[in-house]
Amino acid sequence: MYVEMKVFGFALDAIAQMPVIILKDAEEKHAVPVWINASESVSFAAQFVGREMSARNSRKDVFTTLIERLDMTVVGIYVESLNDGVFTASVRLKPGAGEELRLEVHVAEAMLMSLKYHLPVQVNNDVLTRASSLDMNEEGFAQENNARRFVDFLDHMDPAAMGKYPM
Repeated sequence: MYVEMKVFGFALDAIAQMPVIILKDAEEKHAVPVWINASESVSFAAQFVGREMSARNSRKDVFTTLIERLDMTVVGIYVESLNDGVFTASVRLKPGAGEELRLEVHVAEAMLMSLKYHLPVQVNNDVLTRASSLDMNEEGFAQENNARRFVDFLDHMDPAAMGKYPM
C-alpha cells in the first residue's frame, strides 16, 4: 500500500550540511526527509528555474521530447523501498497502446520528475515506517535536532582531545 505525498520543500540540513527534500502527505501527518548530494541539489534547483524558463520559451527537455515521440505519458512516481539508507524509486510510463512500464530511477530523479510532471509521489508504507520521520511541530522538531546534534558531536569527537579537559 502506498501513501500519496508531495514534494513539500527543499532546504539545507544545517547539521548534516546536506541538501534535503521533504516529502509530506496531504494531512501533514507524515514527513519523509530525502537527503541528496550537492550535484543533485543543483539539478533540483535548476528544475525550479527551468520550469519558469520553459514556460516562457516553451522548450522541452530530452526526456519529455522522447516520451512524447514514443507516445508515452508519465503516470506515476513511486518510492518503493528503503534499505541501508538508500531509497529505491521508480517512474511508471504508459504507452499509447500496451502495458504500463516501470523504470527504476534514482530517488533524486524521481523527485525531479514529480516536480516536472506535477505528479504526487507514492511512498510505500514500509518506507514510512523505516524512514526517519520528522515530527513537524516545533517541540518535536527541536528535540530531534538536539538529539541529532548530540550524535553528530559524538561522531566528530576526537579521542585525543578527551584527556584535555579536567573532570
